[in-house]
Amino acid sequence: MTIEFLKTARTGLGLCAGVALAFAAATADAQMVPGTVNGEVYKPTIWIDPDGCEHWVMDDGVEGYMDLKRDRQGKPTCHPVQSCAVMNSDQLFATDKYAISAAGRQRLSDFFRQARATAYIIVGHTDSRASDEYNMRLSYNRANAVAKIAASVGANVVDVRGYGERQPIASNSTAAGMQKNRRVEIICVK
Repeated sequence: MTIEFLKTARTGLGLCAGVALAFAAATADAQMVPGTVNGEVYKPTIWIDPDGCEHWVMDDGVEGYMDLKRDRQGKPTCHPVQSCAVMNSDQLFATDKYAISAAGRQRLSDFFRQARATAYIIVGHTDSRASDEYNMRLSYNRANAVAKIAASVGANVVDVRGYGERQPIASNSTAAGMQKNRRVEIICVK
C-alpha cells in the first residue's frame, strides 16, 4: 500500500499523496520506510518547521504536510509551540554587543539542559534606539549567540530569528518599556 502512495506522490498529486502518506505514517507509529517505485528506492523524511507543523519530503523533492487535522481556514493544525523563556537581553549582553556574559552562558546552558523540548526557535528583539538595519542585525546576532549555547548542550535549534524593534511588547517612549523590548525569546516546540 505504501508503494501506491509513493507512486501517487511521484506522479505529482502532492496533496493527495501527502494525506495518504501522512495516514500511512500515522498508522505505522510514524515510522516511514523506504519504498520502491519502478526500480527506484525513495526515502521519505519527516521534519518540523519553526511553527510546529510536520512535513514529509521525498528525496526527489515532492513534499507535503503530515498533519491530517485542519482548522476552519484549511490550514494544517500543528504541534503546540509556546514561549518557554523570555530573557532580558541586558542580563545576557553588554550594550550594543552580542557576546554572552559568563553568567548568561551558565544560565542558558542550565535552561536548555532542563527544558527538554523537541526543538527550539530563538528570537531576538531590540528597543527602537538606533536604525532599523542596525537593530535587525543586532537582534539576529544575539539570537544566534543564544542558539550556539543551545547547540553546545545538545538542544535542537530549528530556527533563529531577529526582529529588531519590529515586535515591541511595551512602549519605547519610556526607559522601562525599552528595557522590556530588549529581550531574547526562546520558543519551545513540544
